Amino acid sequence: MKKTVVTIVCLGLLAFSTAPSQTRPEDWENPRLLGVNTEAPRATFVPFPDAAAALRLGPKESPRYLSLNGPWKFHWSPRPATRPLDFWKLSADVGGWKEIPVPSNWMFQGFDIPIYVNGSYEFARNPRPPFVPHDHNPVGSYRRSFTLPKDWAGMDVYLQFGAVKSFFYVWVNGEKVGLSKDSKTPAEWNITPYLRPGENVLAAEVYRWSDGSYLECQDFWRLAGIERDVYLYAAPKVHIRDFEVRAGLDGTYRTGELEVTAELAGLASTDSSIGTVTLTLWDPSGKKVLAAKDLAVANLGDAGPARVRFKSDLAAVARWSAETPDLYRLVLELRDASGKTLEAVTSKVGFRTSEIKNGQLLVNGAAILLKGVNRHEHDPYTGHVISEESMRRDIELMKQSNINAVRTCHYPDDPRWYELCDEYGLYLVDEANIESHGMGYGPESLAKDPEWGPAHLDRVVRMVERDKNHPSVIIWSLGNEAGDGVNFENAYAWLKKRDPTRPVQYERADLRAHTDIYCPMYESIENMVKYASKRQDRPLIQCEYAHSMGNSTGNLQDYWDAIESHDQLQGGFIWDWVDQGYAAKNAKGEFFWAFGGDYGPADVPSDLNFCCNGLVAPDRTPHPALFEVKKVYQHVKFRALDLAAGKIELSNRYDFIALDRFDLDWQVVADGRTVGSGTIERLAGAPRAAAVVRIPLSGLLKSGAEYFLNLSLRTREASPGLPKGHVAAAEQLPLRPAAEPSREAVPASPLAVDDGPRFIRVVGRDFVLRFDRLTGSLDSFVYGGRELLASGLEPNFWRAPTDNDFGNGMPRRLAVWRQAGLYRNLRSLEARGNGPGRVMVTVEYGLARGAAAQTLEYAIDGDGHVAVTAKLTIQAGAKLPELPRVGLKMAMPGDFDKLLWYGRGPFESYRDRKSAAFVGLYETTAGEPFPYVSPQEYGNRTDTRWVAVRDAAGWGLLVAGDPILEFSAHPYWPEDLTQESRGSMHPPEVQKRDFVCLTLDHAQMGVGGDDSWGERVHPQYTLPAKDYSYTFRLQPLKPGDDPAAAAGGAR
Repeated sequence: MKKTVVTIVCLGLLAFSTAPSQTRPEDWENPRLLGVNTEAPRATFVPFPDAAAALRLGPKESPRYLSLNGPWKFHWSPRPATRPLDFWKLSADVGGWKEIPVPSNWMFQGFDIPIYVNGSYEFARNPRPPFVPHDHNPVGSYRRSFTLPKDWAGMDVYLQFGAVKSFFYVWVNGEKVGLSKDSKTPAEWNITPYLRPGENVLAAEVYRWSDGSYLECQDFWRLAGIERDVYLYAAPKVHIRDFEVRAGLDGTYRTGELEVTAELAGLASTDSSIGTVTLTLWDPSGKKVLAAKDLAVANLGDAGPARVRFKSDLAAVARWSAETPDLYRLVLELRDASGKTLEAVTSKVGFRTSEIKNGQLLVNGAAILLKGVNRHEHDPYTGHVISEESMRRDIELMKQSNINAVRTCHYPDDPRWYELCDEYGLYLVDEANIESHGMGYGPESLAKDPEWGPAHLDRVVRMVERDKNHPSVIIWSLGNEAGDGVNFENAYAWLKKRDPTRPVQYERADLRAHTDIYCPMYESIENMVKYASKRQDRPLIQCEYAHSMGNSTGNLQDYWDAIESHDQLQGGFIWDWVDQGYAAKNAKGEFFWAFGGDYGPADVPSDLNFCCNGLVAPDRTPHPALFEVKKVYQHVKFRALDLAAGKIELSNRYDFIALDRFDLDWQVVADGRTVGSGTIERLAGAPRAAAVVRIPLSGLLKSGAEYFLNLSLRTREASPGLPKGHVAAAEQLPLRPAAEPSREAVPASPLAVDDGPRFIRVVGRDFVLRFDRLTGSLDSFVYGGRELLASGLEPNFWRAPTDNDFGNGMPRRLAVWRQAGLYRNLRSLEARGNGPGRVMVTVEYGLARGAAAQTLEYAIDGDGHVAVTAKLTIQAGAKLPELPRVGLKMAMPGDFDKLLWYGRGPFESYRDRKSAAFVGLYETTAGEPFPYVSPQEYGNRTDTRWVAVRDAAGWGLLVAGDPILEFSAHPYWPEDLTQESRGSMHPPEVQKRDFVCLTLDHAQMGVGGDDSWGERVHPQYTLPAKDYSYTFRLQPLKPGDDPAAAAGGAR
């Protein structure tokens, strides 16, 4: 059901004409007009008065920085023709306008609506670049005043807009300064000529869509507004306009090679007395390691800008990597001819290399593995405006989940993100703001149109010049899903000449010459292995894989088994990090995460919940899959060498750090309870080497119980993003299986059978079981005068489709199994004696119009123990598809919501996603929060030995596998969670039942995750249509009963 959260007049977006209305193109429909009067792009830095201030203050604390963030006057117009024409004039009265915070997306300030589509243009059904709608193209008019600090007198003043979506004009004091496009990199102007003493007025006019929008067709919310910081900075007339730091390593990867180039502005071509630059470098400990004074300025006159160049080597340099993010501090101080300091600038410096050698990606000479994720800039309350707090939360959660690399899909991120990645240690693939997905990849692709060549190159140049000094950026990406052609070939050629120190990648280039890395998306394991089976000149690193939409991310371990077995498979980037949902409430005031289609009228284009593919929820609550990612991505592997002797091998897969940073905690658990533990401190183990430890197991293992050895590698000290005691890697090794339980005969309590016309009742001491002759189900289990069942045991072969299931057609393909459970045909129900004090009740159902049958056998003893054997039989010659699950379902009254189980946990697990879920004793409640933005299968637990479902007093039911089963327990039937189409419901629309639904399965198929639009669950994790048989035991519990002890007899 469609939820209308915000309704605004927005009629027929897709139907609007994009035809030009005049012969002279509008500025915002001219792909060759990239900017007017803008400064050349440069690295991100702020000047300071001197070196001491540069070392002491942060950039926003500099006396030469003035933030223009905050409230601005704002007017929203639905189309250019109705925008206020003269608001930028000093005489204009905007006192009646509302205020809007800057930065912000105006959609979240009460204007306009957010739109989510994946690969199409939201503004045109039949795109005709460069034209965009004229009758509906919202325009935001912004205005504010500012007063310059008095000590800025005589200096040049620059204005920077960090990011504006998608096109804008700027005026200062009623004079037009310029315009700019590219919504994800800065636009900067020297506004000195437009300023006046006292109060100044700044105005900006922002268009939602422009020709630039044709290169911004990314899979994210389509928003508009001033999205990043707006500020002024002051610089002396002669100042450092830009500088580049190349901090590499020599051939031994031990000696640092520093090369600094600073470009000066404000010099006349004939100036000869132009002063000097001083360079100082401090190491990570704060020790000064380099000082170069009086570096001469080379004035090239009309041949180019004045520059200062400096080169030096540093022995035994501290190398930067994601594991060791060691940063030096560089300060450049500009002095005039008399020696007076004019200004100082500073930058963090990381010495590292990134290169392709012998077909592998090497960082500091090591063939690293990129354990990556794609990250969109997304905030559930502010859209594309991202706080530093949010950035830090992302980085810390990534680091703690063993993620070491991020692709900035699909545009350059906020500059602060790069500084934090330098500081914490994350490898970045920095991606240009280019995606023309909606034009396709054929002849119409803008990649092939020379008219669009300058726009492609401009976006690459702006990214590179802004981010060139960040050690975290180890790879440049030319863009995403924008076709391929001459424009990317030219961009690659420029970039390789401009920066030979980093590899360049582009997915659509495939294996052509203008990509240094083969970076496909959603490639199968089979094809990856096929590629790596022959020596190649490029590594394979998937730019997107493991599509994590909803309940997904299955078979990730299989991907990494292949990657870690082939030298030229060097990882990939999971799609993606965060669900792009927005905080919303329905008409009842119930909270939910809004996705595509939840805003505006029905004709707003939408790709529904396809924006929600994250490993974390919009508020960064981890999804269960993130725990699997952490386990699969961990950098230390464990292997049993000789379990009897407690001999364990630790394989250190870190590239640059030794195991002496960790302690190893160990636990021996018997049937889920710890019987022995200890810690091995200060492990030995060099990078990429193995270490062997011995665990003192002697005397800990007794007969009868099931034993596991749990291992946890914990950090000895805190490091960036990782607190002291953080578990960096873990493993569970089986030590001894449980012994077969004794089958000693015990005196049987008497049973009575009441074989009535409607019900069969089996009566024993303190319990009564009732079977319904109409349905065949065990529909009542009374124990100690308490009813344990709200609904009886029924065959169940269906699961609520996951997002991946919808993508591969499962609801239609496997519909026969949905019908088989709902519309089964009862063939027979009979009860008979089965020895002294024992009764056997047998039920047989016909399924799938006779193509299958299920038999349920209930072996009941006088103590109320019920052994249930379910047998599914497929008729010979029947052509039936695979099954979603093989199991039964039942319900218990709603107050039986306390769960204790011995099996994998504590979070949900599935056949193809369970390596992180260790076997143990766990507790939860049946009402645990629904983890996904849209209803679907959830909450399964695999390899369960037993589960106890009880009320607060301790009455309940034990279900014990023979030997194991899968279960889930929540207040929904599978049918309740079944949507008719993907993304058609939100969790509050699912009515909670007043009972607890238990699914008790032999098995459920995996969740898959290769993609969410066609690929099925891998064969080894499916349930082919064949005969199945499994057994579990039901046993009533009273207060004080120990379910573990009871399960021991049921095993």
